[in-house]
Amino acid sequence: MEADDLFEVFGDFDPRDYDDEVQRRWGGTDAYVESARRTATYGKADWQAIKAESDEITAAFVAALDQGLAPDDPAVQALVDRHWHHLARWFYTPTPEMYAGLGDLYVNDPRFTKNIDKAREGLAAYQRAAMRSYAQAGRRD
Repeated sequence: MEADDLFEVFGDFDPRDYDDEVQRRWGGTDAYVESARRTATYGKADWQAIKAESDEITAAFVAALDQGLAPDDPAVQALVDRHWHHLARWFYTPTPEMYAGLGDLYVNDPRFTKNIDKAREGLAAYQRAAMRSYAQAGRRD
């Protein structure tokens, strides 16, 4: 994708800034290889669709948190299922362990926490708890 298109979709976030770190941490994994293979074919319209879907999921998580729903509430778990399928559709199919680990990353890496919590303070921790519940239940296709 062209640099101008990248900034139009992602704003001031440039995922290429993290290529070295991502390669170092996950470059040898099947999930990384699968995600790299898929995303290499995506154009601007694909990234816009990914972002729109992601924004909808985030807004639904914020609404659930604002309503005081517990992370293991069936409505929240349905939302987590939607998030899991979003990842599986666009990037890679996470195992329950990988999915729980992603939730941990949302909280353990301050960069993720800061970005996620822009939508609502405490959202990263809420999502992690919901993702753990989902993974522990072994839910996935």
